[in-house]
Amino acid sequence: MIINRKTVFFILIIALSAAFVSCDEGEEIFSPKPRGYFRINFPEKKYRVYDSICPYKFEIPVYAQMKQDKHNGAEPCWLNLEFPKYKATVHLSYKEVNKNIATYLEDSHNFANKHQVKATGLDEIAVIRDSAKVYGLVFDIEGNTASSVQFYLTDSTRHFLRGALYFNSIPNIDSLRIVVDFIKKDILHLINTTSWKTGTTSAVTENKKKINS
Repeated sequence: MIINRKTVFFILIIALSAAFVSCDEGEEIFSPKPRGYFRINFPEKKYRVYDSICPYKFEIPVYAQMKQDKHNGAEPCWLNLEFPKYKATVHLSYKEVNKNIATYLEDSHNFANKHQVKATGLDEIAVIRDSAKVYGLVFDIEGNTASSVQFYLTDSTRHFLRGALYFNSIPNIDSLRIVVDFIKKDILHLINTTSWKTGTTSAVTENKKKINS
């Protein structure tokens, strides 16, 4: 039997159609999986008191390390609370207040506002601890920003402490969010356990003079 080209083409169309129908009915069609991230196991929350010559003390996580800030221009009570496992650091800087509290407050707000360019939101959480004379503000910054959490604490007359969380990696909130949330709890614990010390400001000032001489 001789089959012309039109008949062959028609038979092929029917065969291909049947193949597609059988795939739809009997086989599962796989689609690419969404991008995933490594699972992170976090340690149990435990804290220890950090106390030094500086005019403040607070509790820090046992899985973090406190180190002196070695950058040029860093002052004696500028410290880095490092989380090596997560490549994260909370940079802490201390200033003695001498009728210049307004300047420090404005600088802190400006530092936080700089990150709003890439931020998707910014929440401000007030800190009011009358019993310890600790007052301040926490900046919770959403989005792919270099710093997701910043804060300042003061008694408004003598002490001013500022902190900022940074990661040693390219900002990607999709992968960092769970780590940010974990460290944010440690930052809030630090804030809630901060207290000012008396009789240490002069010692720090003298130490600063020795460093600068």
